[in-house]
Amino acid sequence: MKPAAFHLVRAGDVAEATRLLIDADGAAKVVAGAQSLGPMLNLRLVQPRILVDITGISSLTRVEEDDEAVTLGACITTGNIEDCRVPNRGLTMLYAVATRTAYRAVRNRGTIGGSVCHADPAADWVSALFALGAQCLISGPSGSRRLPIEQFVIGAFETALGPGELLEGIRIPRLSPSARWGYYKLCRRPGEFAMAIGAVMSDPAHDRIRVVIGATGGRPILIEDSGVLRKGNASLSKPFVDEAALLRLLGQGGVDAIAGRQHVAVLQRAFDQAWAT
Repeated sequence: MKPAAFHLVRAGDVAEATRLLIDADGAAKVVAGAQSLGPMLNLRLVQPRILVDITGISSLTRVEEDDEAVTLGACITTGNIEDCRVPNRGLTMLYAVATRTAYRAVRNRGTIGGSVCHADPAADWVSALFALGAQCLISGPSGSRRLPIEQFVIGAFETALGPGELLEGIRIPRLSPSARWGYYKLCRRPGEFAMAIGAVMSDPAHDRIRVVIGATGGRPILIEDSGVLRKGNASLSKPFVDEAALLRLLGQGGVDAIAGRQHVAVLQRAFDQAWAT
């Protein structure tokens, strides 16, 4: 199939993009890499009257860093991250996730902001950024605001973006030298959508642990209470998954027992990866 007719408008800056979205009154879609939107247009799952192209907005490809975090513009591609064109001091997890995302052709065009805004439950960046405690930087008619990613992604293919709002960037806290992380996913074939995702980040220097169960069919499940994972072992030195506790948690989220065991096994692999050395 071919997409329904639409007008393509290239925004020169964030303010113009916001104005175009407001003027379209719900009939516009933002487009950058189009790795998800393109197929949806061709299948006529979405039929916007206007596509607002944001790839020419220089502020959306910026990279800013300080000692605490790295901020990536929403139009930074996964390929940029794989090619180490962004700072990775304290954030080697970004490179590792980028190299395992889809295929190189997709990584060349697919943007980190587009992945987060699409909010596909099986998306690598959504689960990985949940684990890293990223914050979403939003611009809109009422100014700028910042949301933790777990408040930005509110459901499968749903975000907290309001009318006329645009994801401008993602702020990712650096990990300390003592931090550990693991990321593992189960796919039928490499590059395909994940059937289960497990991500874990433990940073004792900052007193943080974030465990994520992704690709559940809804928004990722974020666990910050590490006690549910270790069968009474309060130490972070040798963590392991409490299968019964996690199966109950997944069941409450509507995941059946067979899929639940896949998620438990994948999360254990992420823990094993994090504590391999």
